[in-house]
Amino acid sequence: MDIQIKRAYEPADPADGCRVLVDRVWPRGRTKEQVACDLWLKEIAPAAELRKWFNHDRAKWIEFQQRYRDELSVNPGIKELLDRAAKGRLTLVYGAHDTECNQAVVLRNYLLEQG
Repeated sequence: MDIQIKRAYEPADPADGCRVLVDRVWPRGRTKEQVACDLWLKEIAPAAELRKWFNHDRAKWIEFQQRYRDELSVNPGIKELLDRAAKGRLTLVYGAHDTECNQAVVLRNYLLEQG
């Protein structure tokens, strides 16, 4: 499977394939045209409580990954993403500033393990 991640603040590219916004909240200051996503799958994002607990604190990264994976294991949105990834390149679009420790990284790894 060809799954990549990309910040919502980077320009969309036709090579991105199917673009899915995987945040629960819309990226601040971005228009629908700028984000250029084919789908906004809010329900695949971490629960609000988990997102607030993590608060992009790298000291909580390892535990955040496990908690989020636990959520993903029962999330019906996984099937939607796997189906889209089976058809071609899938780009998970996210808004976080941290490009290494964010939910899209965890989600991509989880999807690759499932596929």
